[in-house]
Amino acid sequence: MLNRRTVLDYLWITLGAALVAAGVYFFKFPNNFSFGGVSGLCVVLAQVLPFTPGQLNLVLNLALLVVGWIALGKKFAVKTAFATVVVSVLTERLEVWCPLSGPLTDEPLLELIFAILLPAAGTAVLFQHAASSGGTDIIAAIMKDRSGTDVGKGLFLSDVAIVVFAAFVFDVKTVLFSAMGLLAKSLVVDEFLRNMNLSKCFIVICDDAKPICDFITEVLNRSATVTEGHGAFSGQPKQLVFTVLKPAQAYRLRTYIHKEQPHAFLMISSSSEIVGKGFMDL
Repeated sequence: MLNRRTVLDYLWITLGAALVAAGVYFFKFPNNFSFGGVSGLCVVLAQVLPFTPGQLNLVLNLALLVVGWIALGKKFAVKTAFATVVVSVLTERLEVWCPLSGPLTDEPLLELIFAILLPAAGTAVLFQHAASSGGTDIIAAIMKDRSGTDVGKGLFLSDVAIVVFAAFVFDVKTVLFSAMGLLAKSLVVDEFLRNMNLSKCFIVICDDAKPICDFITEVLNRSATVTEGHGAFSGQPKQLVFTVLKPAQAYRLRTYIHKEQPHAFLMISSSSEIVGKGFMDL
């Protein structure tokens, strides 16, 4: 039986896949933007093969699922398979439901922005929930898993060859837009992921840690670590509280400490890679 977390994971994966499909179909395909991914390769291949980009996208993604299963394991592969099918089927169905004869607008730069933002946001959602949209995203996932390479950098390295290939099929303007789109997409994906994973690390130096720890555990439903210390100047005993919170929780803790222990000393830093229970899995 599916538990609540699994259901939520697949709902988020469906949303991420829908964002990718919308960006690809409405903005990427009509403008021949080829900034990487299987969809970018399909844009190029559709110019020389008797198939639509949607048909090629479906076939190539299903074939690449085998690679994902072997390289990344069952859990990631199953979620990737689900996302890939959703993206591919939605892209193919949109050709029937909303046929396009050309770009939606006569502003290629505006179309490029949406062709970057929608798939990048969708890709970030998918990676956040241990999935991908298949294709070259699987290569980026393997690079992150094996070498710790940022997802955006992995996408850039795996997709740059497709942009080069596009230079032999389309005009210089399209290739330049595609190259700019590839670079922007890699940066935007990493930025989305950083913001999704953003946490605040607290070190609180105070006289009495118990009220603060009670607030963290009972109100914020988080945990903390307490250690003893002493002031180097005053020589007075002090207590140090270490905790990691989500941004909204961090704001509440900061407000509480400012009100209840205004003389406490706070050190707050941001991190997008917190590994452990309640945050990112190993």
